[in-house]
Amino acid sequence: MRDYDAATAFLGEWGRFQRLVFFLLSASIIPNGFNGLSIVFLAGTPEHRCVVPRGANLSDEWRNASIPLELRGGQQEPSRCRRYGLAALANFSALGLRPGSDVELETLEQEPCLDGWEYSRDVYHSTIVTEWNLVCANDWKGPLSTSLFFVGVLLGSFISGQLSDKFGRKNVLFATLAMQTGFSFIQVFSTSWEMFSVLFVLVGMGQISNYVAAFVLGTEILGKSVRLLFCTLGVCIFYAFGYMLLPLFAFFIRDWRMLLLALTLPGLLFIPLWWVIPESPRWLISQGRFQEAEDIIRKAAKTNGITAPDVIFDPSELQDVNSQKQQTYTILDLMKTRNILTITIMSVLLWMIISVGYFGLSLDTPNLHGDVYVNCFLSAVIEVPAYIISWLLLRYFPRRYSMAAALFLGGCVLLFIQLVPSHITAVSILLVMLGKFGITSAFSMVYVYTAELYATVVRNMGVGASSMASRLGSILSPYFVYLGAYDRFLPYILMGSLTVLSGILTLFLPESYGMPLPDTIDEMLRVKGLEYRPPSSSTRDSKEEEENPEILKSTAF
Repeated sequence: MRDYDAATAFLGEWGRFQRLVFFLLSASIIPNGFNGLSIVFLAGTPEHRCVVPRGANLSDEWRNASIPLELRGGQQEPSRCRRYGLAALANFSALGLRPGSDVELETLEQEPCLDGWEYSRDVYHSTIVTEWNLVCANDWKGPLSTSLFFVGVLLGSFISGQLSDKFGRKNVLFATLAMQTGFSFIQVFSTSWEMFSVLFVLVGMGQISNYVAAFVLGTEILGKSVRLLFCTLGVCIFYAFGYMLLPLFAFFIRDWRMLLLALTLPGLLFIPLWWVIPESPRWLISQGRFQEAEDIIRKAAKTNGITAPDVIFDPSELQDVNSQKQQTYTILDLMKTRNILTITIMSVLLWMIISVGYFGLSLDTPNLHGDVYVNCFLSAVIEVPAYIISWLLLRYFPRRYSMAAALFLGGCVLLFIQLVPSHITAVSILLVMLGKFGITSAFSMVYVYTAELYATVVRNMGVGASSMASRLGSILSPYFVYLGAYDRFLPYILMGSLTVLSGILTLFLPESYGMPLPDTIDEMLRVKGLEYRPPSSSTRDSKEEEENPEILKSTAF
């Protein structure tokens, strides 16, 4: 009996065909990088103040004094949401009284911005905030738009796996790329905040679905030695590259509709890839379509300059490992024993906190000192070394201590931000970027670590439950940023404290590095606090996540 890897071993691991699949599937992740966080600029909130109508019959002196001052960031700034009652000011102006000397402004009654707002155009020319006045009493709508996008990601996470299992990896990849591009294009013509937000949910669904399809397609086509590289560095670094493009687009295009259009159109570049990227031969075999799978492998052999054997897939000999594993377990099995219940609870908390930190810091870049475009670019660039470091840590160091170190680094520097004097802005930005570095590294490692902790029979469910917690964390993250309107340091204090807590929590998880993957619930590693078992080379010839595609597939969910 031969399995798929043995049947296709003649192709080699890193031929022209594999390189083409590696880079094209990684490139399909690029739009996710700039679309997922585009809300940073689409919903940017410029400085604003109440409009004082030209027909208010105020002298220039009273017009300039019509906006009360309020303490913001340690300084007196014009109020963004209040003005002095115009009727009273017009009366004082008609009587020839002067503000400050003849009339104490602090004693005057204030009123909301009844005539709308005027917005600064120094940073943004137009955003959904300025278009639909999402400020003051309506300022909750901006974070809600972001949360609704992540609700779409959560919904897409539920259906993407089932869709790709039923209709094929390639079909779902391109259908959901079209869905993401199409609904983003329709968003450009939104006539209300409600329309924009509903479409944003659908964009989120499309985004996560094409990410999962590309992830699974890559792990199923590429060989064992390339698989880990694709799932850590390939996918993640191309995502970061897309994220880097976002501030570059936004810097040159300051109108939100034109920016969204510019971010949407690159999706059309992937249409020709339909004729280049193949369907997963593994999936075709699981559907009994052996001839189609063999045609793809023969074409790959030709691309690699290799002569294929006369018979590649013999239905009577081929052993499809995945089809033999009948899933008879339910979500309740994640609570079957005290050990697996403890691991599940700790994993869910860990994923949620890391997700809050990652997306919270990514969405908070407009609130940092300095140029919003430079800060966003730095936030994207710092992800590249974070992914590389996490890949090296996964290869050579224990999971538990690597994760804890990354989380302690990320959490502690965020807590230190409040100690930095307000005039030393460069240090504050440096600490935020270090925090992003630590949390991003932990985010990259937690996929593999969680997959290694669960037994094969419940691995997909375990990682799926943890991933769902991550989506809930991303839904909550905009409101952590929103708290900065009340206290500049509050988001960092909360995210830093939670991240340090998650680092402590990690130390109580069992160590999986160098351990054989558990197949049954009884074989799962025990939660033993700080006790560490060194890796045993005899139990594991090489990194198990390279050898077992199920781990890599389950990490996408």
